[in-house]
Amino acid sequence: MAMSAVEIEKLIREAFPDADVKITDLAGDDNHFAAMVSSAAFKGKTRVQQHQMVYEALKGRMGGELHALSLQTTPKD
Repeated sequence: MAMSAVEIEKLIREAFPDADVKITDLAGDDNHFAAMVSSAAFKGKTRVQQHQMVYEALKGRMGGELHALSLQTTPKD
């Protein structure tokens, strides 16, 4: 079963309440998404660490319910 953009955004916002989140369904199939996430929680973290934090927020759904996610993260001032 695929995840919707709303579900992805909900999980990210639960983990990062201050985040600016933009989710785009790249193929219109609820399987291929792009996410832009900006949060103060990313400050001082490497890009890899930031992405790991977002993957953790998705609670193991990456690679299962969520097939592909192009991810851009930035620290929020």
